[in-house]
Amino acid sequence: MPNKLFAVTALTVVGLTVFGWSLISVPSLLSSAPATAQQFKPQDVWRQVYQMLPDLPLENQYISRETGKPATDNTLVSRLVRYHIYVKGRPPMYRLDWKLTMADYLGANDFMGEAAYPGNDTLRQNPIDNDRAVISRLSRAQRDALINAIVSIFNPNVAAESQPKPDPTPGQEPPPAPNPNSPRQQPQPGDAQLLRQ
Repeated sequence: MPNKLFAVTALTVVGLTVFGWSLISVPSLLSSAPATAQQFKPQDVWRQVYQMLPDLPLENQYISRETGKPATDNTLVSRLVRYHIYVKGRPPMYRLDWKLTMADYLGANDFMGEAAYPGNDTLRQNPIDNDRAVISRLSRAQRDALINAIVSIFNPNVAAESQPKPDPTPGQEPPPAPNPNSPRQQPQPGDAQLLRQ
């Protein structure tokens, strides 16, 4: 009987330890964002996005429940950012997570609940249906530009690395293609960070 009691106690201690580590590691994963990403408040990002993409629809014609006036700061992009970060709990620094959010809007990924949608509690009309329609009318290139603009604000390092390389100027030779018979390049310190993009 003492051996069984010891085994149960040991398993309980191990289980609590693992559970405790999992609680500690989740917040540390969320806080592993680059320091530059923490300079921006999510509620202010929309202004920068509209500066980068002035043709993007504002969708800020909704009436505030509190004031009875148009809530001009409650834009499509501000709701998109709040949905992504606060409703879905997705990190704002990575393109893949934003592509999942776009898929939500397009009805191809996760269900979007009307009650939890940003603006539902502060605007007289829930903007979810119209926001989904606006996103679906954007071309793939426009959606990609929107994602790139948001990611470049939250994570400028990733945005700089992903910029397309300029075409060679006329009269200049393009860089040679890699030789498949040449020896493989050895991994370098920091290469694993490229996988996070």
